[in-house]
Amino acid sequence: MIMLVSSGLVGALNLLYNLAIAHRLGAAGFGQASAIYTVLMLLSAVHLSFQLLCSKFVARCDSLPEKLAIYRYFHRRAWIYGLGFGLALFYSRSLISSYLNLPSPNYIILLAVATVFFIPLGARRGLMQGLYDFRQLASNFVLEVVVKVGGAFLVLALGWGVGGVIAAVVASIVLAYVCSGPKRDLLGEPRDHLPLPAALSEGVQASLFFAGQVIINNLDIILVKHFFAATEAGVYAAVALVGRVVYMLSWSVVSSMFPFSAGVRSEEQGSRAVLGTALTLVIAITGLFTLAVWAAPAQVWQILLGSGFPLNQGGSYQALLVLYAATTGIYSLSVVLMSYEISRKIGNVSWVQLGFSAAIVAGIYLFHRTLHDVIMVQTVLMTALLASVSVPFLWVEIYKRPVPVLTPQMQGSLTKVRRVNEEEVISEFLKSEFYQREFDRYREAFCDIVTRPDLSSQADNRLRRALLYRRRGRLWREIPADTEWWEVGLQSSDLRRIRVFPRDQWRKHSDHNYYLLHTAERIASSISQSSDAFIAKLRSLSTELAHTQAAGHGAGGTVLLIGLDEASALTIVEGNHRMTAAALLSPDDAHVPFRFLCGFSPHMMDCCWYQTDLSTLLRYAKNSVTWLFDNCQVVIDQALQNKPEREAIPMTPNLPPF
Repeated sequence: MIMLVSSGLVGALNLLYNLAIAHRLGAAGFGQASAIYTVLMLLSAVHLSFQLLCSKFVARCDSLPEKLAIYRYFHRRAWIYGLGFGLALFYSRSLISSYLNLPSPNYIILLAVATVFFIPLGARRGLMQGLYDFRQLASNFVLEVVVKVGGAFLVLALGWGVGGVIAAVVASIVLAYVCSGPKRDLLGEPRDHLPLPAALSEGVQASLFFAGQVIINNLDIILVKHFFAATEAGVYAAVALVGRVVYMLSWSVVSSMFPFSAGVRSEEQGSRAVLGTALTLVIAITGLFTLAVWAAPAQVWQILLGSGFPLNQGGSYQALLVLYAATTGIYSLSVVLMSYEISRKIGNVSWVQLGFSAAIVAGIYLFHRTLHDVIMVQTVLMTALLASVSVPFLWVEIYKRPVPVLTPQMQGSLTKVRRVNEEEVISEFLKSEFYQREFDRYREAFCDIVTRPDLSSQADNRLRRALLYRRRGRLWREIPADTEWWEVGLQSSDLRRIRVFPRDQWRKHSDHNYYLLHTAERIASSISQSSDAFIAKLRSLSTELAHTQAAGHGAGGTVLLIGLDEASALTIVEGNHRMTAAALLSPDDAHVPFRFLCGFSPHMMDCCWYQTDLSTLLRYAKNSVTWLFDNCQVVIDQALQNKPEREAIPMTPNLPPF
């Protein structure tokens, strides 16, 4: 959130900066300034590669000397690259100026000076990012843009034109580098042996990734400057402003996600939570910006950019803005997925993105009759890129989901007592649920069938299934068809691997852990002062259970569990409140009052109550739709009509099983 807020400020200042120089320089001058700055953005591939690699290895290390050694390693090499690229720009200044139709090669000389400091700045920002020092990192970004904006206003007031604007950019980068040095408490002796076994291969990957990224984000401006007249190129540069703001905010989310995802080693749930948060934020950012651009009146852009911009160039300016913003949003989602993969391993997404960046260049060379054609090429290819990086990711999520891992402390001694059939399980489930208001109409009529079940009667079994499906049909449809039900015996050690139901109020109180004892501990810490109805129910159940045990009356009923096998984690599907109430009384003896029936299936990972992810939620949605067409009400109505002869209720042949 620190990075997002600061990036919002940086984006707003950058937008102000670009609008100011566009207003003052006109379309032609603004097109020149944007083209020169875009060349620097192309070199940000190297800048960002150093930032990514430095942050990734710093985040993975545990000791401060190792972190400092990694930073110095990358910082020294960043200076070598900075000097190399600076000299390359200096000696090719005439060629670049000619290709971009610039009036003077001196602009490229200023750019070469900025490059020398820009690349080492990436290593320094990588250290801050890897240390999770987002306040200092955010301050550095804000400092850079404040100097750039202030310098641009000053030089424009002095009438220095495009050259003065570029000089302000150089000053902002140099000052940002000077002020980004490591804090004093980091200045110690580094370690001699660096933990960089994959530095070369990951460096190539990072360079390829950011090369593709900067080509996609910036080369279109260069190509438009080459193919179109100065005025049209300026209009296109103004359109790209919105895309740059959207991407800057999205990239702040990615850069915040990256070190956390890289630092997570085995906690898959934690890394997925980081990814889910990043995707949600990027979708919200791009959606809001696209909607705002679409809703803004056309007169707003003329006022902001000034009379020097003929906004009817290349079609409707507002249509171009909306299309460009949507395209940037599509690409930003791809970047989140690609960055996540890079943070976790050495993947192939860098090559995929580089291939699409080359396709964009080829596409613009082939289709550039209008500015709309240029953006449409990018829209089509960015949609294809998102599909290409999403499909493998979803494949892994659906077909290669990790099994919940038990720590040695969670290993238990679960024993199978006897095999039970599904009719008995449904009967026990319904018995626990029959007090609910969904059964008010049927409680008197079917009390005997529920409370004193005859499991040998097919008609009664069919009726109990129908009654249960009225309330729990969607839940029961999730249980795999090959599930075997067993009565099991639990020991105290087994409680450590039992999880509560991953829905409703449990989400609030489980802290996304869902293990029974952890959840009960969290609830116990707030139960005395909480007025929440959920907590009140647990408090009441605990009191009732304590009285029952003190009086020596019976057991606490049957609890239903599901799992892969006897050695896996177990999830409660019925009895969550009772088990938690018992754990609040005595965590070590929470199993004592209950009888346990457990369903085992090698396909239990397909059940969303056991493993919640995209594929199981889609399966749940499908089963929920099917549940709407269950024939359970027909069976119940027939039983009500024939209650005096309920033992003689025939099996209806034309009703499908529910």
